[in-house]
Amino acid sequence: MKELKYLNKYFIKYKYRFFLGLLFTILAQIFSLYTPEYIGNSINTIQEFAKTNPAFARKELLYNILIILATTIIAGLLTFLMRQTLIVMSRHIEFDLKNEVYNHYQKLSQSFYKRNRTGDLMNRISEDVSKVRMYVGPAVMYSLNTFIRFGVVIVYMYNISPKLTLYSLLPLPLLSYSIFKISAQIHKKSSLYQQNLSTLSSFAQEFFSGIRVVKAYALENNKAKEFSELTQESKNKNLSLAKTHSYFGPLMILLIGLSNLVVIYAGGMMYINGNIPNIGTIAQFILYINMLTWPVASLGWVSSMIQEAEASQKRLNEFLNTESDIQNFTTQKSHIDGKISFNNVSFTYDDTNIEALKNVSFEVEKGKTLAILGKTGSGKSTILTLISRLYDTTTGEILIDDISIKKLNINDLRDSIAVVPQDAFLFSDSIKNNIKFGKENATDEEIVEVAKKAAVHDNIINFSQGYDTILGERGITLSGGQKQRVSIARAFIKEAPVLLLDDCLSAVDTETEEQILNNLMQLSQQKTTIIVSHRVSSAKNADKIIILDEGKIIQQGSHNQLIEVEGYYKELYNKQLLEKEIY
Repeated sequence: MKELKYLNKYFIKYKYRFFLGLLFTILAQIFSLYTPEYIGNSINTIQEFAKTNPAFARKELLYNILIILATTIIAGLLTFLMRQTLIVMSRHIEFDLKNEVYNHYQKLSQSFYKRNRTGDLMNRISEDVSKVRMYVGPAVMYSLNTFIRFGVVIVYMYNISPKLTLYSLLPLPLLSYSIFKISAQIHKKSSLYQQNLSTLSSFAQEFFSGIRVVKAYALENNKAKEFSELTQESKNKNLSLAKTHSYFGPLMILLIGLSNLVVIYAGGMMYINGNIPNIGTIAQFILYINMLTWPVASLGWVSSMIQEAEASQKRLNEFLNTESDIQNFTTQKSHIDGKISFNNVSFTYDDTNIEALKNVSFEVEKGKTLAILGKTGSGKSTILTLISRLYDTTTGEILIDDISIKKLNINDLRDSIAVVPQDAFLFSDSIKNNIKFGKENATDEEIVEVAKKAAVHDNIINFSQGYDTILGERGITLSGGQKQRVSIARAFIKEAPVLLLDDCLSAVDTETEEQILNNLMQLSQQKTTIIVSHRVSSAKNADKIIILDEGKIIQQGSHNQLIEVEGYYKELYNKQLLEKEIY
């Protein structure tokens, strides 16, 4: 139960619903006790007056029936209200917990998402939260119902006959021990099943996301075999869990049956010996024992729900207790103008121990453009992720407007940056909404304007639904170049003071690239712009160019300065110029 203590804050939040449900439960149990009592009275009336005073017996029976009918209706109504308060409370907690997990996911850093698979994240926020809801709802409700009914019924039974009550409850220690042993197995098997389910979800998510690659390499049969093996393992674990669950029902019925036999035999002998006054008491006790049948039977179900919920909450707690590597050290608003400075910055990726940057220093004035060129793996993209504070530097310092980046409000920082990533990611939504992602209140006119500047407007209007065209997952409906240009339009519409372009023109032809770059020069006159590229054509108009190699700056200067000296830039320029002439 240690893991489930995390949920106590929600019980406190919904304490009024909880205590109201508790009150309804108590009242429902009290009214349900009238039925055995008046049935016992009816049997005693028949036994005593059926022959001596039949008119009185009929009148008494009718009165008892009316009392039983009225109290049963009231008990049913109170039970309905109990469910309406406690089960509805569980739905509120489920809603809150899902939002808490989702919001926490958003706060976690890039490194967290490198370590964990998407399918596992999805499984925890769906399957695990659902298991937890079964604890805060049905498990809590039936637990309250069971303990209150036990308490009330046993008090009534004891007041009638302490000795017969003791006989009736003899099987309970055996019941408690059996529940304890079976629950331990359920907890263990439930944890294994949930872990396997996460693996299965991750596999399915990756398979459907990469279906084009699977088909291209004709690996459908291989993947089907892998999936079959995972589902077989999942089935085996689920069957093992189900088999353990199945012990509860027969065990409960057996123990309740034993209790009934004990009542009939012991009660009958006590009646024969004159220790109980009438036969109706035995009937009353049988009804009381059967009133305990469902609560006792539900103990197994409740116990298994609690065990499964604890296993799921433990998995949720693992993530909820994970602190983001990137902390927001201030809640004060931060205004960003756009000056960027790197002072002896080095950075090493924790997961691979690759030193991406080594003692890098440069400065970009507000409103100026910096181009970064270099071979693959030289650290170009890393610079952009550090500016967005998706990672923190290992050593050295990054300054924005001469203030340490760590002293800025991270939300204001990122809100002041428009990023076009190397791998353009588009959502399964309309093209219009994908562009509006950069500015939610953008007008249709603004959307069309930035689409034109990103040289994608003509492509969009040729689609049957135009800007309302719904894209497939990750924008699969569009070509690589179209996805990049929609992503650029999304960055343009944000109108942020800092614009970061990570090799975002690699999939477009040189003519389109030139058109976009010309538009970019007009848009970025008041913006600080950093362009990462492999092409000199993307970098030549920048105010400053730096060349990276193995995480170090090996050249820097303007285009005119760099083509005058021997080195990487001049070689790249001559090579690409020659390729262009040949083309």
